[in-house]
Amino acid sequence: MALRFVQLLIIFLLALATSQRILASDPDILFDYIVPPNNKVDANFFTFTGFRDIFDEVAGTLNVTKAALAEFPALNGQSVSYAVLKYPANGGVNPPHTHPRSAELLFLVGGSLEVGFVDTKNVLYTQKLKVGDLFVFPKGLVHYQYNSDANLPAYAVSAFGSANAGTVSVPVSVFGTGIDNVILAKSFKTDVDTVKKLKAGLTTHK
Repeated sequence: MALRFVQLLIIFLLALATSQRILASDPDILFDYIVPPNNKVDANFFTFTGFRDIFDEVAGTLNVTKAALAEFPALNGQSVSYAVLKYPANGGVNPPHTHPRSAELLFLVGGSLEVGFVDTKNVLYTQKLKVGDLFVFPKGLVHYQYNSDANLPAYAVSAFGSANAGTVSVPVSVFGTGIDNVILAKSFKTDVDTVKKLKAGLTTHK
C-alpha cells in the first residue's frame, strides 16, 4: 500500500514538472525587447506621443487614452502600460470594471475623485482622493471612479503591471452580451421588463 502511494506521488510530481506553467501575468521574455515584423528600431520605436496635449479639454463623458500594447508595440514583454483618464464635472464616472491581468495604480493629477473596489469577501473599500493621492486597485477586483464635483473635471494617470491589462466592464458584460433576459431577471431578483430597460439604457448611452 505504501509503495503504491509512493508510485502515485512520483507520477504526480513528474506530471507537475513536465506540464506547462500557468502564468497569471505577462510572461518573461528572453530578449531586451520584442520588435514586430517590418518595424524599424530606433528611439522612435520606444517613444509614445499619444499623450501630448491630452489635458487641453475634457469632453462631456469619460475619456480614456491608453498607452498599452495595441497603441505602443514597444511595450510587448515589458509588463507595463499607462492610461490617462479625464472625468467631466458633475458625474463623470468610470463604471464598475475589472482588469484581469494587472493591478491598477491610479495617480490623481487634477480635481477630486471618489474611488472604490470590492474584494472577494464582498467588502467595499472607498476613498475620496485629492490631487497628489495614489490609490491601488488590486488585480482582477471590481472597481470604479466617480467625479462628484459640480464644477471641476478630474484627471488621473493609471499605471498597470501588464502591457495588456484588459478591461471587463461589469454593466456591458452583464447586460450587453446577449445573456438571456429571464436568466438576468432571476439572477438579479427582478423582472424581464427591468432587464430590458437596463439593456436599452446601455445602448443609448454608448
